[in-house]
Amino acid sequence: MPEGTLSEEEQAALIEQGRWFFAQPCLFLRGVVAMSGLPPADLPEIAFAGRSNVGKSSLVNALTGRKTLARTSNTPGRTKELNFFRLGPEGEDAPALYLADLPGYGYARETQTRVEAWTNLVMSYLQGRPNLKRVILLIDSRHGIKENDREVMGLLDKAAVSYLAVLTKTDKLKQAELDRVIAETEAGLKKRPAAHPEVIATSSVKGPGIAELRAHITALVPALAEGNPLGYKS
Repeated sequence: MPEGTLSEEEQAALIEQGRWFFAQPCLFLRGVVAMSGLPPADLPEIAFAGRSNVGKSSLVNALTGRKTLARTSNTPGRTKELNFFRLGPEGEDAPALYLADLPGYGYARETQTRVEAWTNLVMSYLQGRPNLKRVILLIDSRHGIKENDREVMGLLDKAAVSYLAVLTKTDKLKQAELDRVIAETEAGLKKRPAAHPEVIATSSVKGPGIAELRAHITALVPALAEGNPLGYKS
């Protein structure tokens, strides 16, 4: 949702649409450890990826306004499955999407076998999921883009899957530090073919960026995009 291209009224409408959509029922569907367990590809899908302990579960909870939808833990590397949720009103023709919470990567204590298993599962998912509209790639604002983030960006570029960089834990930084990290992140994305040009800075604790991210995701739902002034389509 690039700023400067919309009037204040249009921006407010998108924010309100995102607030409404993420206030709809959000139900846990299943945890998946193999491609055979994936839900049917009958709805648009958004996936959340990031390093272990980047704040992925906290962000999903903040977006949906639910404290315990996604499990949070102080122990890095806890999530081992692809966890799927359905967001949206009930009904066959109601606007809805799947949210996929991917296992965190980059945990130093993981064995090489587990790292390879994660890579194989996630790569198979990324390459073989026709309804996947965008990956929300979380970057810890305190550390910026790390080497394992670049490796995942390479996987996404190779799979031709569009991804949006979202900075987390921005409440830990002073404004000048945050401005620097945003600029460095934008620079790191410029030559990435599958990267969305926008960077959204968020805090699951204090709320900045949550409304903007809701609006960005909601705009990817075809039934809601029809009235979107930006004309987002699936």
